[in-house]
Amino acid sequence: MSDRSERERMLAGESYDPTDPELVAARERARRLIREYNATTVDERDRRRELLSDLFGSLGDDPLVEPSFRCDYGSNLHVGDDFYANFDCVVLDAGRVQVGDRCQFAPGVHVYTATHPLDADERAAGPEYAEPVTVGDDVWIGGRAVVNPGVTIGDEAVVGSGSVVTRDVPSGVVVAGNPATVVKEVD
Repeated sequence: MSDRSERERMLAGESYDPTDPELVAARERARRLIREYNATTVDERDRRRELLSDLFGSLGDDPLVEPSFRCDYGSNLHVGDDFYANFDCVVLDAGRVQVGDRCQFAPGVHVYTATHPLDADERAAGPEYAEPVTVGDDVWIGGRAVVNPGVTIGDEAVVGSGSVVTRDVPSGVVVAGNPATVVKEVD
């Protein structure tokens, strides 16, 4: 038996119990802050900044996150300067999500770190895993794109709308499709 908490196991990419009271409380805290954030109006810029600062693990200068926004914990989400997330973005941040400077998420972008065992019996028992996601600087992720656990997206990359990113994306390319593949280099 490990001396590490379920949260520590989760962040280390090990099997963890998502029903652990500490994790449940952390998700409930995030949901409370998200409800408050999503109820704000555009003229409440300072309040939005305050709520995002409370929710996110770290927050760069001049973020703009359009309501509605959803995440699991928030504390594992780290965004750089000039981050923009359009309407209806979802970030399942059981693992660390690191987003660079000047990144844009179009409407409905989903970023997932949580994953489950492939074996049905093990999956039914309830353990989860998390793999971090890293998004470099100057990245644009198109509408309804999905970024799967363990993916790194390089600087200046573009992810086409509706893409499902299952593998790392090199810097300076455009990827599209399901699964997303390189379709061209950025001009």
